[in-house]
Amino acid sequence: MGRPWRVLTIPVMKQQTAQMRWEKRMQTPLLALALVFAVAYTVPIVAPGAPSFVHRACQVAEWVVWGTFAVDYLVRLSLAPGKWLFLRSHPLDLLAVLLPLVQPLRLLRVVSTLLLVGRRARMAPQITLTTYVGGAVVGLMMFGSLAVLQVERDAPGGNIKTLGDAVWWSFTTMTTVGYGDHSPTTGLGRLLAVGLMISGIALLGVVTANIAAWFISRFERDDAEERRQTALLEALTAEVRGLRAEVARLSGTPLSGAPEVPGPSSPRS
Repeated sequence: MGRPWRVLTIPVMKQQTAQMRWEKRMQTPLLALALVFAVAYTVPIVAPGAPSFVHRACQVAEWVVWGTFAVDYLVRLSLAPGKWLFLRSHPLDLLAVLLPLVQPLRLLRVVSTLLLVGRRARMAPQITLTTYVGGAVVGLMMFGSLAVLQVERDAPGGNIKTLGDAVWWSFTTMTTVGYGDHSPTTGLGRLLAVGLMISGIALLGVVTANIAAWFISRFERDDAEERRQTALLEALTAEVRGLRAEVARLSGTPLSGAPEVPGPSSPRS
C-alpha cells in the first residue's frame, strides 16, 4: 500500500516545484511590465494632444501587459497540482483576468492590472510589508489621480481640470480628509472616489497595525531583556549568599592538624 502512495506524491511535488520555478522566473519581468503599463496609461492623459500613433502604441502596450498577466495566470493554473483549489484560492486573479473582457473600458484594465501587480508584489520575498504598502499608496494615488482627471476633465461643471487638482483630490480622499474644494461630479468619478476612500482606509489600517506591532515587539524584547537581567541578578545574589554561608561555616571550624596553643600553666605547688 505504501508504494502507490509514493508514486502519487512524486508528480505532485514536481508540479509544485515547476509552479514555484515559473513564479520566481516571471516575478521581475511582470513587475517591469507593470511599469510599462503605468507609462502607457499616463502618457495619453497627461499629453492628450500627442500624435495618434502615440495613443495607439500606448493602447497596444496596455493590452499586451494585461495579456501577459493573463498568460501568467493560465500557466500557473496549468502547473498547479489542484486546479479547483487554485481557482478557489485565487479569486481576485481570475476576476482581474476576466474583467477587461466584460467591457472594453480602459479603467477596467487599470483595475485588473493593479490587482495582478499587487498579487505578484505580495509574493515577492524581497518586498517587505513597508515597501509594499508604500508602493500601494503611491500607485493608488497616481492611478486614482489620472483616472479621475480623465473622467472629470471634460465634465460640465467639473472642478478637476489639471493634474495638480487631481493629485490634491486623490491625496485628500485617500487620507479621508476631504476638504471639498475639489470633488468629482460624474457617476464614474464618484465611483472612483469610493474605491479610493476604501483603499485609503484599508492602507491606513495596515500602516497603523504595522506600527502597533513594531511597538509591541519592541516592548516585548525590552521586557524579556529586563526579565533576563533580573533572573541573572537573582542567581548572582543566591550564589553570593551561598559563598558567604560557606565562608562563615569554614571560619567557625578549626583547621584539621593545627597545633593546639597551650594555655597559661597553673602555678606549681
